[in-house]
Amino acid sequence: MSKRPIKWLLAKLHLYAGLWFGALFVLLGLTGSAIAWMPELDAYLNPTLLQASTPAAGQVFRVTPGTVQAVVDQLTADPAYGKPAQLNPPADARDVYVASYRQAGKPSPFSQAIVRQVMVDPYTLQVKGERDWGRFGLTRPLLMSGMFHLHRYLLTGDTGKTVTGISGVLLLLMALSGIYLWWPRMQWMAVKRALTVSHGGSWPRFNYTLHKAAGFFAAPVLAVIAFSGIYFNLPQLVVPLVDLVSTVPDTAKLNNVQQDGALLDAGAAMAAAQRLYPQARVSRIVLPAKKDQPYDIRVRQPDEIAHGDGATRITLDARSGLPLRIRDPLTASYGERFLGWQFPLHSGQAFGVVGRSFITLFGLMPLLFMLTGTLVWWKRRRGRK
Repeated sequence: MSKRPIKWLLAKLHLYAGLWFGALFVLLGLTGSAIAWMPELDAYLNPTLLQASTPAAGQVFRVTPGTVQAVVDQLTADPAYGKPAQLNPPADARDVYVASYRQAGKPSPFSQAIVRQVMVDPYTLQVKGERDWGRFGLTRPLLMSGMFHLHRYLLTGDTGKTVTGISGVLLLLMALSGIYLWWPRMQWMAVKRALTVSHGGSWPRFNYTLHKAAGFFAAPVLAVIAFSGIYFNLPQLVVPLVDLVSTVPDTAKLNNVQQDGALLDAGAAMAAAQRLYPQARVSRIVLPAKKDQPYDIRVRQPDEIAHGDGATRITLDARSGLPLRIRDPLTASYGERFLGWQFPLHSGQAFGVVGRSFITLFGLMPLLFMLTGTLVWWKRRRGRK
């Protein structure tokens, strides 16, 4: 097949994917720009819920196995709450404990899973309030939750997650086809014209040159974002390819090895994780729902590229406290490290505030491309008529 039919086919793919799915790309881009700053925005919008109280004179912020167990015991003893399914200890002196409770039953493929979150003050160990994470709403407690689930699931559970994954495939194809269509002859003047935004008294010319020049700079970034989005939502398309060249993470569910003896409490499980990683911060403790299930604990090591909860995952036998599996991003295989880079790149966390600002800026690019591309298409359509 000659280059001309290939270019014609790619131009049609680029055009109609943009026209049919442009609004979805814009939605994902705008929500992605917002949730790049989700922890800060959420805490700012909900200070009474997500910000710790002022400590008493001489009171020092500490997160220890003892304080973690005190929070679990207090909630478990209260009939209004009960034993949590997961506990996220505070990351710093301004943060709070977040206890999560799974909803009863399994959501349908078209419904969004709702998780009840209960916030506990780290100084008084009193409940500050609660909310339903996953429920859409325009109130302050639900705004960032709704934004995240709109971005990831389109508010429709696993069905929306699949649609978002497919949109990632289309965005990747659009980015790659856009680069191919932009590519000029390798001569200085041709490259210069391809990167120049000009008006010349013609708004259609301005739209066209802006679309091409901005696309050259944005396409590689959008391709990376699209690929990571495919991995999050349709991992069955990505993981087997990575597995061809390197080892991928083991995600099989594990059960306790030791069958007799008392179950460890949450504080003891946290202490066991700290013995394995003394310099790391324990960021998440998933409590066993059944007697044969282990603890799943996440910690963040100082040198990890993933901020927030980190990416070091420890599966502990709930009776012996011994590790059943450890996924350490600093010692993992190249395949696991490659997959581990996807979220820090997608969110901008890999490069701190600069990276998140970069992602916020490029989250606006689909809106620019939809506007300029639609105007170029409309002008040509009117010209043909």
